Amino acid sequence: MTSPQTPDTLPSMGVLRARYGERYRWYLLLSVMVGTMASIMSSTIVNVAIPDMSHHFALGQERAQWVSSGFMVAMTVSMLTTPWLLSRYGYRRTYVGTMLLLLAGGIVGGLADHYPLVLMARVAEGLAAGVVQPIPAIIILRAFEPHEQGRASGIFGMGVVLAPAIGPSIGGVLVDLFGWRSIFFMVVPFCLASIWLAYKFVPKTAPGGVAAARGSGLDGRGLALGTVGTLCLLNGLVELRGDSPLQATLLLAGALIAFVAFVWWQRRLMAAGGAPLMNLALFRYRQFAMGSLVAFIYGTALFGSTYLLPVYMQVGLHLSASHVGTTLLPAGIVLALTIPLVGRMADKQPTWLLVSIGLALLAVSFALMAVLRLDSPLWLLVMFAIVGRIGLGFILPSLNLGSMRPLAKPLIPQGASAISFVRMLGGAVGVSLCAIILEWRLAAHGDSLANPVSTPARLAAFDEVFLMLAGLCALAVCAAWQLREKPDEDTAQHTG
Repeated sequence: MTSPQTPDTLPSMGVLRARYGERYRWYLLLSVMVGTMASIMSSTIVNVAIPDMSHHFALGQERAQWVSSGFMVAMTVSMLTTPWLLSRYGYRRTYVGTMLLLLAGGIVGGLADHYPLVLMARVAEGLAAGVVQPIPAIIILRAFEPHEQGRASGIFGMGVVLAPAIGPSIGGVLVDLFGWRSIFFMVVPFCLASIWLAYKFVPKTAPGGVAAARGSGLDGRGLALGTVGTLCLLNGLVELRGDSPLQATLLLAGALIAFVAFVWWQRRLMAAGGAPLMNLALFRYRQFAMGSLVAFIYGTALFGSTYLLPVYMQVGLHLSASHVGTTLLPAGIVLALTIPLVGRMADKQPTWLLVSIGLALLAVSFALMAVLRLDSPLWLLVMFAIVGRIGLGFILPSLNLGSMRPLAKPLIPQGASAISFVRMLGGAVGVSLCAIILEWRLAAHGDSLANPVSTPARLAAFDEVFLMLAGLCALAVCAAWQLREKPDEDTAQHTG
């Protein structure tokens, strides 16, 4: 039994905009940006605490790594639940709920005296991070006019990029001073601030400004199939790097079967008039389908290079850990400055062009790594990293806009969660792909990472992995060109 809805009990974006004026949409963006920064920081910052945590709980490398892997699996799968949660509970309750879950994960993880509790806390944080990350893209496309969406994406992107750029540096200091528990507590002030902002600026309504309604239930079978597929994929890729080819093959086959079954079930549910976890009608929009392909390849290259670059600098060039952070810092600053500038450009320039430029710069950055030698000056590495980060700055504010602008408005929440899910799958593939190819090429050159001496053969192996990433980015440019709008074709396909 529900009570009558009034503006006082059920504030929509229109009511809040009237209350706070034209600046309201920026307050709303700030509110969700703080929470998203907290979720992204929680995903990246824990890596600096793993050695200290492993020593505290006497863990082997494989068990300790589940602190990161458990988070990633939970985050990837929970992204698919965002549209259902928003329609069922509305923006505010969904957002506040995720922040409370992230807050609980941080507090429990920081106080836990048993490793299983730490792992449960990380899974809880991953679930919260996955649900919250598609929300800003939905809000940008709904609360902002088309001529402001690029600027909003740029400002939001700058804030989100600063979190992983600054987080590990602050995390390293906290671990040295206060131990690994301090890493978990770091998200607490961000969560509290985001909850306070949410109660002021985030509407209670569901996407579209309508009241949140019970509607159909969550597609539990689809969620189970997606979870099994993601778990099998991530573990299968990890096993490929080990000495268990049969186990890796079985896990990857299980992932393929689970994802095929997932697609079959989604199609069946749509045909029966149900509410699927992922609406496959999204992929009938050419620009969204091509944008998803770009997102997968971009995720592969981005996450793969995030793994590869520090290994290359420490093991290939024999730079210290402090040198690695110092060398990559200018590139992080340039990225943070590039994103808002490109965001403004996205309001005036075609997004397919900006994405293509970004992918081309990223490809050039990877290809340039192949010219570095053991005696190359460090500033060259800094410059090549900056070229790549400028490329990322072109892609980040433009890709979501170019992919999702053509979607019918009711499909925007589904589109935001689907493209985030695809990007994260690409990221999981990218890390393992780089590790597998690096080990293969090192063996082909008669070297291994266990060798304490860096040789030209080792650099040649790294060069070949960087060239592979450059090739992937060049391939993605072909898909990015398909983000171009073709009004006549799209109108004929999607009207009615």
